[in-house]
Amino acid sequence: MRVALVVTALCAAALPALAAYQVRFVPVRVAPYYEVGEQRADRPRVATHSGFDRPLASSSPEDIAKVRDAIKAAPDSVTPITMMVLAMRSYDVGMRDESVFWFYAARDRMATAAAVLETEYAEVHRIEAATRAFALRGGPTINGYAMCDVDRYKRIRREALDWVEKNPYATIFLETIPARPGDRRSHLARSLRELRAEVEEEAAALGKPEEVAKRVAARREAEAEEKYCWK
Repeated sequence: MRVALVVTALCAAALPALAAYQVRFVPVRVAPYYEVGEQRADRPRVATHSGFDRPLASSSPEDIAKVRDAIKAAPDSVTPITMMVLAMRSYDVGMRDESVFWFYAARDRMATAAAVLETEYAEVHRIEAATRAFALRGGPTINGYAMCDVDRYKRIRREALDWVEKNPYATIFLETIPARPGDRRSHLARSLRELRAEVEEEAAALGKPEEVAKRVAARREAEAEEKYCWK
């Protein structure tokens, strides 16, 4: 009994340190659109000019869920920047599966736009650069969580691309924005096929024993399970 009590006491003493080690918010700053606070509870500065800035700055899961639902209800013109901020805020409030979904939906929407539009055009270049910055800075945290369960990741990854395919970005078809030579819809279709092939290639690779071993070793070295796989 004494041994059991000692073990229990040691585990309890370790809990605060373990909790502090867990990555519970995404420390991302992408000027001028988003700047996270120093602590998870701090209100971030959001400036996407999408009409969602105020609720996206909320620390309430209910407010973040309302933004998600509003975007799903009227997705056509929502920029990848706004979707990336939704991904970051979803992670911060504990909606981490939603975070993975919107992170990849934003990337895929941007990829389809870049395949159709002239990326040197100022507005397209601005959105692409910001989306890339979010992906580079937020990706390690979101993917750290995503790889806690590879089967779940593969499902969400496919669902994100499905959503992008079913909800094409309206900006792609604006005649006021220059496009690459050729038919816009053909470019879009080709981009979606290429993205689908990449997703399936990655899914297949994640199931190969040698790739599993590499991933497990890398995550062990990075202590990823302790950082990202908390409940």
